[in-house]
Amino acid sequence: MKDSLVEAGVPAARIYCDRGGFRTLDSVVRAREILGQTAIAAISREFHNQRAIHIAGHRGVDAIGFRAPEVDAYDSFKTKCRKGMARANMLLDLLVFRRAPGFPGEKVAIPAGW
Repeated sequence: MKDSLVEAGVPAARIYCDRGGFRTLDSVVRAREILGQTAIAAISREFHNQRAIHIAGHRGVDAIGFRAPEVDAYDSFKTKCRKGMARANMLLDLLVFRRAPGFPGEKVAIPAGW
């Protein structure tokens, strides 16, 4: 992703990679707790963005989603099942287990005004 952004003209110095964001929950919570961000933009497939925005709302992060183009493979039965399981897991994470990110990590200081 970083390489694609740099290739598109985004300065590498303005890109902060989340090395511990293995799940949507992890990425959203780490954006606030590790990277100190209270507003984020999720750039992914629609069903990922929906979860990211919902998780953000529960965790005090203002979020907006930018939808990446869909791919035909994302309409398969297997993917539809995965989407349903991911939504159910998100609700369990937020409302029942109140999970924290699996890899909290050290805080990263991002300069103001980025």
